[in-house]
Amino acid sequence: MAYQDTATLTIETEDGTSDELEIPTGLLDMLREGDESDPQIVGDIAMIGLAQRIHGAIHHAQGEPGEEVEAAEDVTMDLFEERFGQTFADMTGHDH
Repeated sequence: MAYQDTATLTIETEDGTSDELEIPTGLLDMLREGDESDPQIVGDIAMIGLAQRIHGAIHHAQGEPGEEVEAAEDVTMDLFEERFGQTFADMTGHDH
């Protein structure tokens, strides 16, 4: 395995649970836009990934999603737009 410095980020919830994520600094540098911090980069990637997952669960899964999943999608897409200043559809070019 090739050596590269890594950064360790900790994700914590209000109830005290946490997880650590180790990421190569070269990857963070590649993804960095301007003076973004490592947590901002990972936060953006997490929000994009979560929006993709809920989008898939609503629009590309077999069967009808439950009301709770639909509500989660509404909130996720609102938070996505708040974070990025554009809708998921605008950012990805994928709209239904």
